[in-house]
Amino acid sequence: QVPLVESGGGLVQAGDSLRLSCLAPGLDFSAYAMDWFRQAPGKEREFVASVNGPGSGTYYTDSVKGRFTISRDNNKNTVYLQMDSLEPEDTAVYFCAAKRGLGVWTRAGDMNYWGQGTQVTVSS
Repeated sequence: QVPLVESGGGLVQAGDSLRLSCLAPGLDFSAYAMDWFRQAPGKEREFVASVNGPGSGTYYTDSVKGRFTISRDNNKNTVYLQMDSLEPEDTAVYFCAAKRGLGVWTRAGDMNYWGQGTQVTVSS
């Protein structure tokens, strides 16, 4: 099992920013699309953002477009999620995931590896 280690979660107020990081030290990193998903209490895990292997293509769920930015540093085996203008509805556990292959991916069932998650709480 390849470890994916998320960090950067926390408690913030509405309108604030956070940056999540996900380190994948054992992965052939550039061969994988990297995704962020989130799961709020009582809800299913949902797709947030995806970036392809080279970092040249991204895709977002509609609710975060214009507020969140996914990026990656293939020299550091790390993917980031910059979250701006946070809203209480963004409160969830955020998971990093990896999918070997070309392009971007949005379905949780397609992911090859998952991190343990990091809590993001946005107060109103």
